Amino acid sequence: MDRWAIALSGLCLVHCLSTAVFVALASAAGGALFDPLIHEVGLAVAIVFGVIAVGRGAYRHGYMMPVAISSLGIGAMAGALSLPHGEMETIYTMIGVGLLALGHDLNRRAFR
Repeated sequence: MDRWAIALSGLCLVHCLSTAVFVALASAAGGALFDPLIHEVGLAVAIVFGVIAVGRGAYRHGYMMPVAISSLGIGAMAGALSLPHGEMETIYTMIGVGLLALGHDLNRRAFR
């Protein structure tokens, strides 16, 4: 019984310390991660990589469906960059990222 009690006390201590450390790290990182500039730069980089990867794939395999789907996703992502930072920007970004990911998957499958 004492071993179980000691183990439980140790687990409680680990839980309390790790929770405090996690909350401190999350609050410090949260300020940086919610900065609109990070989203804008990240979306711009994703658009560039998407254009290069899907364009190169279409050139190599000649299948245009990945280009069509990816273009719709890239357009939604580019449109999200023009919106003020808020809820609608997030929705358009998620739709665009999902469509671009689908285009990348179709591009990958076209090589099979």
